[in-house]
Formats: sequence, structure tokens, C-alpha cells
Amino acid sequence: MSTTEIPRPVRDTGPARPARGGGRGALNARRAIAPALLYALLAVLILLPIALVALSAFTSTTPRPGGIGLSGLTLDNFSTVVGPGARGAALNSLAVGVGASVLALVIGGFLAFVTARTNVRGRRFLYFVGLVPMFLPSYVGALAWSVLGGPNAGLVNILARDLGLPTGFDVLNVPGLVFVLAIYYAPYAFLLVHASLSLMNPDLEESARVHGAAPWTVLRRVTLPLATPAVLGAAILIFVLTVENFPVSQIIGTAGGVDTIPTYVYRLMNSAPSRGNEAAAVALTLVAVVVVVTVLQRKVVSRRNYTTVSGKGLKLKVVDLGRFRTPALLLGLVYFAAATVLPLLALLFVTLHDSPYVSSVTGAFTQGGLSLEALTETVTNSVVHRATVNSVVVAVAAALLGTLLAFAVSYVVNRTKLPGREGLGHISMLPLAVPSIVLGLGLLWTWLILPVPVYGTLLVMVIAFVAAQMPQGFQGASAAILQVHAELEDSAVMHGASRLRAVWRITVPLLRVPLTSTFLLLLMLSMRELTVPLFLFTTDTRLLSIVIFDDLENGVLQRSAATSLLYCLVIFVLAYVTRRFGSRDRTGR
Repeated sequence: MSTTEIPRPVRDTGPARPARGGGRGALNARRAIAPALLYALLAVLILLPIALVALSAFTSTTPRPGGIGLSGLTLDNFSTVVGPGARGAALNSLAVGVGASVLALVIGGFLAFVTARTNVRGRRFLYFVGLVPMFLPSYVGALAWSVLGGPNAGLVNILARDLGLPTGFDVLNVPGLVFVLAIYYAPYAFLLVHASLSLMNPDLEESARVHGAAPWTVLRRVTLPLATPAVLGAAILIFVLTVENFPVSQIIGTAGGVDTIPTYVYRLMNSAPSRGNEAAAVALTLVAVVVVVTVLQRKVVSRRNYTTVSGKGLKLKVVDLGRFRTPALLLGLVYFAAATVLPLLALLFVTLHDSPYVSSVTGAFTQGGLSLEALTETVTNSVVHRATVNSVVVAVAAALLGTLLAFAVSYVVNRTKLPGREGLGHISMLPLAVPSIVLGLGLLWTWLILPVPVYGTLLVMVIAFVAAQMPQGFQGASAAILQVHAELEDSAVMHGASRLRAVWRITVPLLRVPLTSTFLLLLMLSMRELTVPLFLFTTDTRLLSIVIFDDLENGVLQRSAATSLLYCLVIFVLAYVTRRFGSRDRTGR
């Protein structure tokens, strides 16, 4: 009887080690491709524009088409920084930033407190009041308030003369600039403080009440100190945004002879000949101020522990306002009127008035002084048509590409162990510390010197918006990715799916709602943006924001007001359609 011997598989121990070593090297090389590509992309979008501004501040020439063209190292440009013009602009910017931050915190903090922690009348409506100014671009509000609050021809003063009341209302000065900026940046304080108050553990407040503290003492000694991170965060955010704000300062401040750092940089760039190197030096000073303020805020917050949310459920105690329930609602209505109702009514009145010069408000209604001519002319104007299409195309494209890029960067940073991933997050957040007018200046020079023919096209606008809004997109995408556990995606990979397929079929559908919210945020920011494209537009690539600004600068007030109304309508429709689309589930319900 013979037996057949079954051969055993031979373990190949010799060549295996070199092959495995080579495979590991190839795998590491493939893993490094994604971060390398993202680094290259972010370098062109963000690092190169900032570097060109910094280099231009230390040279005597600015970048030119076909090459960098920087030469002649010098420190003479910084003599402008310490000159009387820059000093005055810096002092005005400081006064405006501090004043607007304080007033915006008072407005937003008040609305946040009464809607989050009290029994105020109309609480849901007041929550809406706290958010709605975000859908009205600040420079449109500034245009409306320049119409309302001009010292001579302002509608408020004209109406006061019609009624025989005292005149003298004037917003074309530093207090007026503070007021306009504060009412349109108060929503940022509202959102941050409202979130903090809603998550606060009520046990500490209750303990203070048990020990005999009065309600306002509890608010002053317990509630507000616990909300310090949110309050400081909102204050620094609003300070930075108001100090770097160009459109409102240009519309309100310049008309009243008030210069700020952004308007001073703009004037240097538009002087004949252009003083780009001096503008770069002043812009660097603005960046340094923003960075210093941000660092100080982080140090103040890091000194204490503000954690109050524990594992047990929170049941927030509602503060009874008593007789103050109705007055609190009335204060909210006053803010609603100042930020939304009065500006829109002023723009509508100027648009419908039969003449760009208003001599009587009451007479326009009693003597038939209203006409649809200006509105009809604006709606049928080919320049406005093209600008509307350009704005929608650029905003949608920038929001889509920005969301995709932010998701890719956020995924690499938060879900992988790839080398160098942390640096991608730092670069993505860098535009937050760079004022828009500085970034716009750097983007102009970047796409002049790069051998890519995109300058003068809508594509350069899309690229600029993606770069400017990268911090908001990265934060939104990161918050979304961290909500979904990696095990769901890993399970699909274990069952044979590639990583890319698992992301597309598992992660992306689960993040549909938050990613839609990120897309909506970038869409609204792109539609509202004026400063970044200010140096990049041409006759064929004007956006609605540019048309409004140009008309106002050239004295065409009626068309500027009519275009502003159309602008607000387009923003509302885009927000509504995007929100409705994002709220639908995969079955179409």
C-alpha cells in the first residue's frame, strides 16, 4: 500500500524581507502624496499671497506680471507706518474696534441672555432678531445708514424738518461708524454667548441663590464669569472683524473724513502712482495687531478652568423677568428696527423716489413723488444682470470647491496618521489672522506673477474666495467629521471597500446635513464679500457687491440702493433654496 505525500507550502523567507521593506517604502510614499498635494495647494492659495505682501513691505518694487520683480531691500516703507496719516488711521481703528466690540457685546449679550435664560415675551422671535442681520451685508447696512443719518440730506433729518422737530442726527463720524459696525456684528456675540449660556451648569447658580445671593448678584458674580471664554472670544472676534472692515469704514468713515487702516491701505494702492510697498508695510502692521490681540485673548482664557458641563443632564433655570418681560421685547424690537427694518425701508424709499435728491419725506407720499423708474431701470440693466450671474456663479463655485477642499484637509488632519497633517490645519486657519484687504492685495500679486492665465476671469474670484474662507470651511468640516465615529468607515474597509469608496458611501452621506451647513455658510460669505475681490475685478468680472460699491463711489445713489435691494433678495433666495435642499433626506421627503 502506497501513500501519497501531500506537499506542504514552502515559506519563502529569503526574498520576503526585501520585498516587504520595498513595499513599506512604496506605501509610505503613497501615503505622503495626499498631504504633499494639499500642502502645495494651500501654499499657492494662502502662503504665497501673504509672503508677497511681507516681501513687498521690505522692497522698493512690487510684483509684476511674468515674475516676482521684487528688488531693492529697504526699510523706508515703514516710515509711512509712523507718519501722521497712518497714526491717525491707527487711532481711529483702535477707537472703532474697541467701541464697536463693547456695543456689539452689549446688544448680542443681552439678546443671548433673554432668549437663552429668561421668560421674555416673544423669545423665539427675538432669537430670529439676533440672527437676521447676518443676511444683510454690513456695507449694504452702511449704505442705508449713510442715507438715513447724513448730517444734511439724511432721511432722518429731512423727516424731522417735515415734522418740525429738531435736526442734527449724524452718523458720518467715529460714533456713527461704531454704531453701524456694532449692530451688524452683534449677531456674532449673540451666537457665541447664547451657546455658552445654554450649556452652562445651573447648579452653581442655584448654590449661590441658596446662600442668599440676589438674582442680579448671581448674574454678576457667577453667570457672567462662567461665560468669560465666550464673551472674550466674541469680543476678540468682533474687534478683529471691525478693525479690518473696509467697506463700512469707506462708506461711513470716508464721507465724514474718518480714515482707518483698511481705508488708508486702499488709498495708498489707488494713488497715482500706486504706493503698493507702503501699503504692504501698513498692512503688515495691521496683521501684527490682529495676532497680538489674539494671543492676549488666549492667555487670559487659559489662566482659569471654565468647564461646568458635567455628565448629568442639565436643566436650566428660567429667570423670571417680571415687569421687565415687555420692555426686554421692546429693546429687541428697537435693535431689529435699527439693523433691518429702517435700512431696508430707506433703500426702498430712495429707489422709489422720482429724484435722487430728496427734499421732503412726507411730500413724496402726499405729492406723488414716488416712481418705479429707477427700480425698473436697475432690474433691466445689463451690467446688473451680468453682475448677478457672476455673483451667483462665483459664490456657488467657491462654496462647492471650498467645502470639498475643507473636507479633504479636515479628513487628513482628523482621521489619518499621515505625516505633516497638523501643519495643514495651521495653514488653513491662517487667513483668520490676516485682514481681508491684506489677503486681497496678496492674491492680486500672486495671480499676476504666476504663469496661469486666470487673472481677469471669474476663476480668480473663486480662488480668492476659497482662500479667504478656508478657516470657516475647515472649522465646519472638522466639527462634522468629529461627529461620526471612524469605526463605521473602518468596517466598510474591512469588508473589502477601498478607503475612498468607504468615505464616499459611508462618511459623506452621514455628514450631508453638516456639510450642507458648511456649504451654506461659505455661500453666504462669498455673496457678502467685497474687500477680497476689490483688487481683482475687471469690467467683465464685476460682482453685485462691486457694482453697489462703484455706483456709490460715483454718486449713482439710486441705482446703488436698488441694486442693494436686489442683492439682499438674491442672498435670501440662495439661503432658502440651499437650506431646503439640505433639509431633504435621501428619499426626497
